[in-house]
Order: sequence, then structure tokens, then C-alpha cells
Amino acid sequence: MLFELSDDQRAIQETARRFAADRMFPNAARWDEDKHFPVEELREAAALGFGGIYVRDDVGGSGLSRLDAAIIFEELAAGCTSTAAYISIHNMAAWMIDRFGSETLRQRYLPGLCSMDTFASYCLTEPNAGSDAAALQTKAVDAGDHYVLNGTKAFISGGGRSDIYVCMVRTGEAGARGVSCVIVEKGMPGLSFGAQERKLGWNSQPTAMVIFEDCKVPKANLVGAEGEGFRIAMAGLDGGRINIGACSLGAAKACLTTTREYVANRKQFGNAIASFQATQFKLADMATDLAAARLMIRQAAAMLDAKHPEATMYCAMAKRFATDSGFAICNEALQLHGGYGYLKDYPVERYLRDARVHQILEGTNEIMRVIISRALLSGSFHD
Repeated sequence: MLFELSDDQRAIQETARRFAADRMFPNAARWDEDKHFPVEELREAAALGFGGIYVRDDVGGSGLSRLDAAIIFEELAAGCTSTAAYISIHNMAAWMIDRFGSETLRQRYLPGLCSMDTFASYCLTEPNAGSDAAALQTKAVDAGDHYVLNGTKAFISGGGRSDIYVCMVRTGEAGARGVSCVIVEKGMPGLSFGAQERKLGWNSQPTAMVIFEDCKVPKANLVGAEGEGFRIAMAGLDGGRINIGACSLGAAKACLTTTREYVANRKQFGNAIASFQATQFKLADMATDLAAARLMIRQAAAMLDAKHPEATMYCAMAKRFATDSGFAICNEALQLHGGYGYLKDYPVERYLRDARVHQILEGTNEIMRVIISRALLSGSFHD
């Protein structure tokens, strides 16, 4: 197994790192404080190829791999974890159109999404269907050349601000087989949004309910065939889990870097606290856990690229480990900063707040354990 990045991957990594340092980190505190959605900077990121990272290049995508994406998201999240996570969700929605949509849908929507002239949201979760996504109740009734949608989606990143909503709706029987995927455009009659949610973190991206009240959507906006929506949603989440795990790596890496600098300069009892063995051991554990999580994320990404039959399980493993470890590293960084870590004058509290939700979204870490244990007990896992 080779763990070195290629020259092209190092160039991609450096591009993302430079953008994060120059355009994201200097503004991240203000975006968080003002709950500002940084449209200008997002479009600058798209100009670097980050609006359609693994979308095919005939519609403006970068045509990169999932491993490339994991490298990119780690670097972007070190600049602003919240904004990087929105870019991940936008990419997931764009990929679903690219992978499963008709050629007409690809040509209509993807050029604008890849440039981020338009923004995308992914709509699966509902007020009464979170972890049990197959129980979603938003209905799409066949009305000739269009569907009529009724229902509500909850916790939607980009809700109210995005232009395109890739939505999982019920066109048939109860359960996963009755779910289909449709594209709803902002401005379609019957589409509205709830109030912006007040959140612990992720403040640089809007979050709101997406509400359908006799919303008419052309049948031409169906992604894939009827009844394939749940499979499409789950395929999107495999990559989304890698991306959000990579965003946790970026937050953890930024916290480790700033903490290493802090403890080298902070003195107590006449010595820099970096000279105390207790501090040194904490830093060693943080660095080790970060390295282990990075390996798991990149292995899962490589397996997804290779269409490995166990990729879904490894994506779940990597997401669980990276998001738990990433948050723990941020939390330890705050502890090592003492009272200063609790102040907004230092960035560690923002990284901690932004990273916390990664253990919940793209499937909670409890659901990751369900996926892993099912594979183990079914005999489909081969050690």
C-alpha cells in the first residue's frame, strides 16, 4: 500500500490550502458571528474547480476522484469548517445529478452548479424521518406530466438560499422501494421555506425547513427511475460521509496547529506548558488520532473510487472514527487553551462548534455502527 500523494494531488492540496488560508480563515470568525453565507468566496472556490469536484468535465466539473475530494475538504475545513461542509453538500447534490440524471438534466443544471452561479441542497431528512430515512412521508402524486409534492424536509443546508433542491419523495409503496428523486427549483409554485434555524455552529451556511404545498414539479425533473430514490440517496451519502469526515480532519488539524503554537508560548509555573509531560502526551495522542483518522478516510475514499464491494461499510467506519476523533481533538485543544479556549478571540471554540454536528449528519454515528455491525453479522465483511 502506498500512502504518498501524487504530484497532482499535492498540487490540488496546495491550491486548497492556499485558498483556505487566504480567503476562508481570515473571514471565518466574521461569517460565524454575522451568519453570513459567503457567496463571493464560494464562487472563487468554484473557479478553482471545487464546485463540481467529481462531476464529469463536459459540464464544467473537475472530474477528480473521491480521494482527491477528501484531500481538498480537509484543507478547506482548516480555513472554515462550516463553509467547507456546505461545499461538500453542494458537491454531493451535483454528483447525484451527474451520476443518475438524464443528459437533459445534466446539461441544464450542472454547468451552473459547477461554477456555483447556482447553489444546490440535498433534501432527505424530515421532521419524523431522520435516521429512519426510508420512512419519509413527503408525497409526490402523479398528475400527468408533473408531480404534485406535499410534505416537509428538515435541517436542510442551504434551505431558502439554494437554487436547486435534490429531493427524495414518496411516489409509491411504503419503505425504501417507494422513494424517488426529483429536482425542485427555487421559485416553483408551492415551494416555501421555514425560518432560518438558530444553531450551535455551521453559521456560515443557512439552514431551514423546505416545505412543499401542492408544489408542481415536471416529471422531466425525475432523477433516475421511479423507485430508485433511496438507492440514489444512499450512494450520495457514501461520498458525503467521506467528505464530512475529511472536514472533521481539517478542523482537528487546525486546532492541533494552533494548540501547538499556544502551548509553546504560554507559561505557567515559570515554564512553557509545552515542557510539561502531561501536555506533551496530550499532543502526541491528538496527532496520532488525527493520522489514524486520515488514513481511514483516504482508504475509504480509494475503495469508493475502486467501487469495492465493501466500500459502504468502510465509508461508515471512516466517518464514525474521523468525526468522533476530530471532535475529541478540537475539545482537547480547547482544554489545553484553558479559559482562553472558551473565548471567541481564539478559533478553537468555533472549530469545536462546527465539528460537533458531523457526528450527527450524513447518518448519525449510531447509524454508522448499525451499518458496520450488519456487514459483520451478515458475513459480507471479509477481514
